[in-house]
Amino acid sequence: MSKISVNGKGSSKEIIASKAAMLFRSRGYNSCTMRQLAESMDIEAPSLYNHIGSKAELLVNICFSVADEFNRHIEELELLKLPGIEKIENLIRFHIRIMIRRHNEVYVSNHEWKQLPDPYLAQFLQQRRVYENKMVQIIRTAIRKKEIKPIEPYIAVLTILSAVRGVETWQRHKKGITPGKLEDDMTQHLLNGLINSHGH
Repeated sequence: MSKISVNGKGSSKEIIASKAAMLFRSRGYNSCTMRQLAESMDIEAPSLYNHIGSKAELLVNICFSVADEFNRHIEELELLKLPGIEKIENLIRFHIRIMIRRHNEVYVSNHEWKQLPDPYLAQFLQQRRVYENKMVQIIRTAIRKKEIKPIEPYIAVLTILSAVRGVETWQRHKKGITPGKLEDDMTQHLLNGLINSHGH
């Protein structure tokens, strides 16, 4: 029976989750089976079950791994003594970078979260609400300090989150645009829509 080759690239569970995210993204969570996952890793299904209990457990691990990274970042950002506009720029750049660096996992987290079993679905949605509320608070503070235009903070959050999802399209086509160019241009475009250039 083949074993899972670790090769210094993370634990067996992390390697399985990474491969599962790739399959869930390309085929859809509901269409994938544990047998297909085992075959894609050139191992037998019983070997897979030595490391992971079920397909649902994999989805939970993927979604919460992504959510935890987002939450850790924004909690650290809240503690920094930075102007609000710099925090917003930091958030935008972080979103773009994680979508490039962990594109399969973020895609699955964005598109397959509805398949999470209870109680994980409710927990995931709560984490997402907390995260969005933290973003709203950062934007609200920047508005109060007249760093950005007096817009509805939640609409600004939705605009940012929707725009950075465009990275998914770039992943499919790229069209000669480098990750750095994508990050800089998208960040600048979003900031230009927020910055209060008139100072009132």
